[in-house]
Amino acid sequence: MPSPSKLDKKEAYHNKLCKYLDTFEKAFIVHADNVGSKQFQDIRKGLRPESIILMGKNTMMKRSIRLYCETTGNDKWACILEHLVGNVGVVFTNSDLGDIKKEIDKYKVGAAARVGVVAPNDVTVPAGPTGMDPSQTSFFQALGIATKINKGTIEIVSDVHLIKAGDKVGASQATLLSKLGVKPFKYGLNILQVYDNGSLFDPAVLEITDEVMLGSVAAAIANVASVSLATGFPTLASIPHSVINGYKNVLAVSLATEYDFPLSKKVKDILANPGAFAVAAAPAAAAAAPAAKKEEKKE
Repeated sequence: MPSPSKLDKKEAYHNKLCKYLDTFEKAFIVHADNVGSKQFQDIRKGLRPESIILMGKNTMMKRSIRLYCETTGNDKWACILEHLVGNVGVVFTNSDLGDIKKEIDKYKVGAAARVGVVAPNDVTVPAGPTGMDPSQTSFFQALGIATKINKGTIEIVSDVHLIKAGDKVGASQATLLSKLGVKPFKYGLNILQVYDNGSLFDPAVLEITDEVMLGSVAAAIANVASVSLATGFPTLASIPHSVINGYKNVLAVSLATEYDFPLSKKVKDILANPGAFAVAAAPAAAAAAPAAKKEEKKE
């Protein structure tokens, strides 16, 4: 049976977590492997007071969340239960999720490659001088890396894809990176899931900006207009194109015949005497040039 002090700690932890569940509507589920204590303190300081990081045993967190859902009848937080696996914690916040994500990512630090660690990203050793003396050539030969001696030091001939993401770091690979002084990995709080008022989604969604949304909408409208024009089925997206195409056809008929209308008459005059219009346009272009230069200077 747990001692009274342990029971008190569990009860205090439960009350604290329930308070956070009542107070906050947004959260990040974060993975905290390879994060040092000093680095963790810096992250906590950087996120306060808008956000709070809560770590703890997964069983305790799950128990508290289940009890909270049962006692309050509010099951919005139940969706995060299945993601509380491994060395994870929860960052509670009511601030803009994109801003908090940027703040979390700021505290990722470089780390050396240790033997047996699963590589979070690809590692490529660039071509060029290594600063190592020729006596260590055999070390590179064992790894199958082409080298040459240049000015008394070993030089790697071409870029080497040393480690693939997801592979375990070998002893030779870790030694080589250490000799080269390379810290290939960056560690920090890794965001696994984002919670927002009862919904869970991938953190990649936060990378979608207004520009990306506008680009996607514009591309979709262009596709709809293309299909509409190809099938002859008018839509709001295709009507402007149909009107312009109709105008081009009418203008072509007017240019090929004696039939005139105001806009076609102007085009006919330009085609009949292009030199006169070029002379008339030159002063206007000359007047516009100084104004453009002034605007460039202001910028």
